[in-house]
Amino acid sequence: MPILVTGATGTVGGSLVRQLVAAGHDVRALTRNPATAALPPGVEVVAGDFARPATLAAALRGVTRMHVIGMDGAGPLTTGAEILELARQAGVRRVTHLGHNDPSRADDDPIEAPHRLLHRAIEDSGLEWTHVFPGEFMANTREWAADIRTEGVVRAPFGNWTSALVHEADIAAVIVAALTEDGHAGRVYQPTGPEPVRRRDAVRMIGEAIGRPVRFDELTPEQAREYWKDHYPTEVIEWFLEMGRYPEGSNWVAPDVEQVTGRPGRTFRQWAAEHADDFR
Repeated sequence: MPILVTGATGTVGGSLVRQLVAAGHDVRALTRNPATAALPPGVEVVAGDFARPATLAAALRGVTRMHVIGMDGAGPLTTGAEILELARQAGVRRVTHLGHNDPSRADDDPIEAPHRLLHRAIEDSGLEWTHVFPGEFMANTREWAADIRTEGVVRAPFGNWTSALVHEADIAAVIVAALTEDGHAGRVYQPTGPEPVRRRDAVRMIGEAIGRPVRFDELTPEQAREYWKDHYPTEVIEWFLEMGRYPEGSNWVAPDVEQVTGRPGRTFRQWAAEHADDFR
C-alpha cells in the first residue's frame, strides 16, 4: 500500500519522498497542482487541497500510513479534524505530523493556538500518531540568498543569536522511521542539528561554501521591523524579535535525530556546501 505524503513539494516533504522511494516504498504525493510537481520517477502524484477536505478522497484510497503537515499555504492548518476523520474512515492507521510547538507559550497564545488545536485533533483521532516539532530549519537561511547573490551581504538582527539549526534531510529521516517502523506511536520528536550555530557564523560558512566573503550587517530591532514588514505578519515579526533578545535561548541540542536514525545529524557546514549554488 502506498504511503501518502502531504506537503510533498516542500523542503522537508521533498526529502521525505526521496528517502521513502530510495528505501523501496510506494509513495503517493498530494499536491494542489500535479503538473508542476517535480518528484522522483515512480511517485504517484494526486491532486487535493487541504482547504477542501472532500478533494482528498482519491488520495486517501488504499492508504494506511500518512504524513501530514501542520501548515496550509501561508497559515496553520484549520481543517485538520475533518481531514483526520476522513483518513480514519478511509483506513489510515498511522499518521506522522510535521508541525510547530513552543512549549513556553500558553494554548491561547495567538501564534500557538491554531497549532494546539491540530495537536489535539491528531491525538484524539484514534490513529497511531507521532508529532515531529523541529528546531529552526537550516533551509530558512535561503531567505538571505538574493542579497548574497547581488550584494554579498546579509541584513538581519541579533548576530549572536544561536540556534541548533537542523537539516531538512534529518527531519525527513525521523519521519521515515516513524512511518515505516514500529515503536514511535505517541512519541513527540524535536529534531535539531548536532551543534549550536551563531547567525553571523552561518553567514560566514555560506561565504566559505561559495568561495567569497559574505558580510553580516546587523539590524536594530526597529530596522528589522521595517525590513521584514512586507514579508511576515506583525505578530510573527515580534515573535522573532522576542526570541532574538535571548542569544543563548535556542542553542539546545536534542538527541532525537541520532536516537531515531542511528546516526548524528548533519552540520550547517555540510548543508551550506550542499546548497552553495542557491547563494551564488
